Amino acid sequence: MSSGKSLVTGAAGFLGSHVCDCLLERGEKVIAVDDLSGGFAVNVPADVEWVKGDVSDHLFVRNLWNDHGPFNRIYHLAAYAAEGLSHFIRRFNYTNNLVASVNLLNETVKHGCECFVFTSSIAAYGSAQPPMREDTTPIPEDPYGIAKYAVELDLKSAHEMWGLNSVILRPHNVYGERQNVMDPYRNVVGIYLRCALEEKPFPVFGDGGQTRAFSYVGDVAPLIAETGFREDCFNEIFNVGSDEVNTVKHLAELIAEEFEVELDIEWLEERVEAKHAYSDHSKLDMFFPDCSRTSLKEGISRMSDWVRRNGLWEASFPQQVEVAKGLPDSWRKLLSSPS
Repeated sequence: MSSGKSLVTGAAGFLGSHVCDCLLERGEKVIAVDDLSGGFAVNVPADVEWVKGDVSDHLFVRNLWNDHGPFNRIYHLAAYAAEGLSHFIRRFNYTNNLVASVNLLNETVKHGCECFVFTSSIAAYGSAQPPMREDTTPIPEDPYGIAKYAVELDLKSAHEMWGLNSVILRPHNVYGERQNVMDPYRNVVGIYLRCALEEKPFPVFGDGGQTRAFSYVGDVAPLIAETGFREDCFNEIFNVGSDEVNTVKHLAELIAEEFEVELDIEWLEERVEAKHAYSDHSKLDMFFPDCSRTSLKEGISRMSDWVRRNGLWEASFPQQVEVAKGLPDSWRKLLSSPS
């Protein structure tokens, strides 16, 4: 069991709160940080030391070390993960996903740590031919992916300059309990669960033939937590997620079946996105041969039970776009335009 101290950003969010759980199970002391801009205080485990604040504020980040450090491990999960929307909220995207990461990296370099664990994204690959492998050259095509890959490069530079150890995880299409099902712009599993609960049409862009490997959080979070303790994982990059590939249309069918509602699809104009995006996990399996892989049907059942117990809540997401040009009509009516 561990007796160290970990800093977890995005701890009130979906994936971050699950990573906190995994670290607590190891006996780790956890300093949990979130500004609640996209997360919820109810997600934060009771046994962590909770600090509310925004890691894009460098003074706040500096005081984390002054007041709560030093830290053995940094788990940086705070982000606004919206690939498609990131084209229209570029400043918001780079502030939350890049500037915040640089603030954390600066303080980590100053004070040191055993490992900096960073959750990047499959978006770093862009529209490379799937299945993406870690040795595929990343060519991100949206601001979200660009921000994530920039942090990856910065971590590499920090290792070469100062010897800082890091682990980079590229999870994809993660879903499960505690996900914000009220955000209408990301997390298609959550969007469809809300539609099923409200008995509203399921929005599908294009023909619904987009393929993804939807990945259950109970499989992903333990791996993220574990890599920070594994020296053989240091300075490695791992794809993390499911090998089960499904179309978006089939996802809608599964969720309609789970809630026993008639599948009513609202067909929307095709948007700019990767048609097929899923990863190869051969490298991960070499390091973690016993990692679990929950089927989509079982994962949907678990998440659906959680949604039924907790119901719906007030939405929390960016309300204003910075660039309205080219914004899909289905989003235009939900977002206000810049003044």
